[in-house]
Amino acid sequence: MLVIALIPSATNIKAQTAVNRTSIKCMGVELDGSQTLRVIGYGKNRADAKEQAMKNAVWTVIFDGIREGVAGCNMRPLVTEANARERYEDYFNTFFADGGDYKKYVSLRDTKKGSAARAKDKVGYSYEMTIRILRPQLKARLKADNIISNEHL
Repeated sequence: MLVIALIPSATNIKAQTAVNRTSIKCMGVELDGSQTLRVIGYGKNRADAKEQAMKNAVWTVIFDGIREGVAGCNMRPLVTEANARERYEDYFNTFFADGGDYKKYVSLRDTKKGSAARAKDKVGYSYEMTIRILRPQLKARLKADNIISNEHL
């Protein structure tokens, strides 16, 4: 069943790549360079689905780039090195662990009460929400940790 493939392990970077991120849309770019995204997450309960939505957004900005959204969004991923996921696997496993540092680059201030779309099925929950990714700070962190080079800044 497809839905099962969409629930990745929080600490397994290979499982992260199985998540369907095609529904992530850029809603706009703020003056500080942060991106407001509409994103969906899946989990065994609502809290897990919300956390997964945040992870999906950060993951997409780092590795996949944004594929849909309004003009003016920075669609390019921060990490363009072909084998970066495997090369820095330990780093990203820790970064994306439940409660990990990825949360430092997520802001929920654009989330309006009642704007989240929630659904439950036999497998678990899906949760769609609007969040802001602090892209400039995330880029600086990846540079400081030697994941990306000066050409990306």
